[in-house]
Amino acid sequence: MQLLLEEGPITATAIGTRLGLAPAGVRRHLDALIDSGQARAARSAPWQQKGRGRPAKQYQLTATGRGKLGHAYDDLAGAAIRQLGEIGGEQAITEFARRRARTIVAGIDAVGEHTPEKTEAKAEEIAEACTEAGFAATTRKVGAGVQICQHHCPVAHVAEEFPQLCEAELEVFRELLGTHVQRLATIANGDCACTTHVPLMVMPTPKTSPSTVAQPAAVRTNDSGRSAE
Repeated sequence: MQLLLEEGPITATAIGTRLGLAPAGVRRHLDALIDSGQARAARSAPWQQKGRGRPAKQYQLTATGRGKLGHAYDDLAGAAIRQLGEIGGEQAITEFARRRARTIVAGIDAVGEHTPEKTEAKAEEIAEACTEAGFAATTRKVGAGVQICQHHCPVAHVAEEFPQLCEAELEVFRELLGTHVQRLATIANGDCACTTHVPLMVMPTPKTSPSTVAQPAAVRTNDSGRSAE
């Protein structure tokens, strides 16, 4: 793959020569890369052809293959957020995290009437939006609640340094679900998934009616106007 990256398009024969392998063995590896979408082959142009016969196949990496070799996106994102903090302070980082979280769930309305069915459906909507953003999210029923499980986090390394990203995401979940959701685990903290618990039954905040407010005991009087014992 490194040869395909640095010298592609390149023939199987040239790869074999560089690595000391038989062309047939090289082609088996190349076929596997093509089947997985990491490489592609094309016939050499006439001016590239040496000798007679059909033009040799030339191989090169696809965008998927280049992605397997890693990027410095995490370093770039971390540097950008640090610079943002230096310019605008912690509030700027928090606001950035909130806007990013809201962008992920853009188009999802907050739950209206709180019923177990509607809360669960809203959690599934959120999971679908997270999956589209690269978080590979699912939901599952657990006891009297449902859990949103994000099995991948594309910003995990950045979130290790900037927990505001996780906090803003949880805040947006609460806004949409209209209930107190709880984060049970995060990939940024070394867990295998980011797990958020959503209670299906929303307990309303108790309101004290005037009739139940404790009032000072009325002073009873007798006919003479004196207070009674």
